[in-house]
Amino acid sequence: MDFLQSIILGIIQGITEFLPISSSAHLILMPILTGWDDQGVGFDLAVHVGTLLAVILYFRKDVSELFIDGLRSIAARQHVGQSRLGWAVVVGTIPACIAGILLLDYIDTTLRAVGVIITTTVVFAVLLAVADRFARGSRTLQDIGFKDAIIVGLAQAVALIPGTSRSGATITAGLFLGLSRESASKFSFFMAIPITAAAALVKLLTIASESIAVDWLGFLVGGIVSFLTAITAIHFFLKWLNAYGMWPYVIYRLVLAVVLYLLFF
Repeated sequence: MDFLQSIILGIIQGITEFLPISSSAHLILMPILTGWDDQGVGFDLAVHVGTLLAVILYFRKDVSELFIDGLRSIAARQHVGQSRLGWAVVVGTIPACIAGILLLDYIDTTLRAVGVIITTTVVFAVLLAVADRFARGSRTLQDIGFKDAIIVGLAQAVALIPGTSRSGATITAGLFLGLSRESASKFSFFMAIPITAAAALVKLLTIASESIAVDWLGFLVGGIVSFLTAITAIHFFLKWLNAYGMWPYVIYRLVLAVVLYLLFF
């Protein structure tokens, strides 16, 4: 992998990981559209670590409170501070972990197809549009219970299908549950932390167990670029959320689906 390829893929990962437009679809499509070799597990690990560090740093105060209050609640045997929300994040992560363990090989082979990506891109664009227009309410992060977490977690599990978008599916589910745009988006960001860490760990174990050669320069460049891009994307996504809503992403997804259909079918 050359230097320019590392930078471009790092930018794509950083932008698309937290916006509701599907990072997996874009990373799958780039080698197809450009003729590049597949970036490999090592590079995927690097950019996942980059985006993980970005969301932790951006929400460092919230993450610290969720973690510390969660530990305190265990000792107190009752909810403390933000512990209810912290445990909701943990509960919401379980469905995707189970789905990943059971279906990872199928997802990484059969479902990595342009036809699948076009279909999920359109379907979840429509669902996001409907949720943003008709379903969103005024519920806040403090209103999220374990039932809400499980529903959003199931949406995150479905998002393992390329083209769905983890953030898009979880935000859509949150809006259908009556959360405000900001609350649905922040809960999606919080849920990104454990599942991204789990994905990075799986990729690290794959590299170690299969003795996969790692391009350390590409690893470093991709990780740094994805980190910087992701933290910028998070900032502007939240800044523009109330002004523009989800419609820019809905339109982008529909245009992307049309372009892919014209190119491949």
